[in-house]
Amino acid sequence: MDTSAQLAKHLKEVYFGGNWTASNLTAQLADVSWQEAIAKVGTLNTIAALSYHIGYYVTAISSVLKGQPLTAKDKFSFDHPPVESEEAWSAMLMRIRSEAEELIRLIEGLPSEALDKDFADPKYGTYYRNLLGLIEHTHYHLGQIAVIKKLIRERV
Repeated sequence: MDTSAQLAKHLKEVYFGGNWTASNLTAQLADVSWQEAIAKVGTLNTIAALSYHIGYYVTAISSVLKGQPLTAKDKFSFDHPPVESEEAWSAMLMRIRSEAEELIRLIEGLPSEALDKDFADPKYGTYYRNLLGLIEHTHYHLGQIAVIKKLIRERV
């Protein structure tokens, strides 16, 4: 399996299952209600904010892989639309999953030799660094979501 295929596989596993951590974003979010998604636990980010944040970078990287300029800004990465109903929460989750599926397909189609090229701007490093970083970033926030979910449910 070439490196692009391996990266796509790892991204797919953190979103949809099959990784060695036995945790994935889809399963963790499947039973989260919209009220839980926006519930505050101290000064921690909400599950909705973290979910949006994860998806924000998927969208940014997808745009670059489709030949568009990198326009994402870190300062906007938590600025999610209001989640005031189950429908709004479900729509956010569907969008996040669908954009992850699209990025997985784009990575699968990326020639492995492209992984050593600069991503959008040399200051961001290579495609490989950014794709691997996205996977690590998703695992990091997945862990936060799992803990926040437990904290919310324990206080009830």
